Amino acid sequence: MASWIFPSAPPNLSEHFIYDSFLQNESNESNSGNYTDYGFNRTSTIVITCMYFLVCTVGLCGNALVIYVILRYAKMKTVTNIYILNLAVADVLFMLGLPFIAIQLALVHWPFGPVLCRVVMTVDSLNQFTSIFCLMVMSIDRYLAVVHPIKSTKWRKPRMAKTINLAVWGVSLLVNLPIVIYSGVITKHDGCFCTIVWPEPEEAYYTAFMFYTFVLGFFLPLLVICLCYLLIIIKVKSSGIRVGSSKRKKSERKVTRMVSIVVAVFVFCWLPFYVFNVTSVTGTLSTTPILRSTFAFVVVLGYANSCANPILYAFLSENFKKSFQNVLCLKKVGGWMRPNAVIADRISLA
Repeated sequence: MASWIFPSAPPNLSEHFIYDSFLQNESNESNSGNYTDYGFNRTSTIVITCMYFLVCTVGLCGNALVIYVILRYAKMKTVTNIYILNLAVADVLFMLGLPFIAIQLALVHWPFGPVLCRVVMTVDSLNQFTSIFCLMVMSIDRYLAVVHPIKSTKWRKPRMAKTINLAVWGVSLLVNLPIVIYSGVITKHDGCFCTIVWPEPEEAYYTAFMFYTFVLGFFLPLLVICLCYLLIIIKVKSSGIRVGSSKRKKSERKVTRMVSIVVAVFVFCWLPFYVFNVTSVTGTLSTTPILRSTFAFVVVLGYANSCANPILYAFLSENFKKSFQNVLCLKKVGGWMRPNAVIADRISLA
């Protein structure tokens, strides 16, 4: 949550770590003669800044494509895809804050003022909550579709899915209120930085916030997700579903597989971030350039999850794959992806 507050340092590792250690080290490294560490920090900052812009570009294009095909094609307006649409919207908004984050990382300064700071912080954190809540809802939907296929038909309808999506945004906004209230700009060591300005006692608020975000933004939703898939596995094993089962059951299995892989990739991308955060308030971490850069890459990995989702849909869902090809005017010919227009021209010339 707002994990990018201070560049080149693990932003959520502790107030003392952020303000004193990173800023002091960054300003004094060249004076103390530690040119190796300074050069390492500068190199890692450039690399990570470029990675932010790359992730932003891929994420925006990919998720915009997902949103377009779901809205464009009637066959794509299934219950599951409506939830995927909500996740894609969250990912797009998530990506919109990355250019600001990258600029602060490069400048070691926040030049955009307090209002935009609060907006970026709020949107960043809001959509991080929304993403995990969307995945939780999708997992519950998979549980209902597989374990209670008949009883759940009255609930698993597009209109109900849209209502649930709105509820997800409402809950996310409610959970996100601490960041809405306390985010702001501080001046430290001749620079302005966008951060969370906790009231006194700062350390107590900070520690409570770390556990608050971990429990509500990761642990509890993941617990619900794991429970859903555990019940799905038990149902599949007990019912003895075979390869020769009905077409509907095959379709449900494919959708369940896609959602489960999307969830697994989310956990892979965000678990290191939460491990860093929890470790910061339960143990002692030594401030080193390698640790700062490692955490920065961990944050990039979390953002990269948002650009991974459209790629997963393309590989795991035939409907998404065909829809993407139609929108991009691509057709598989002789093992290569070629524009349909070029193919038509060649046919007419022949």
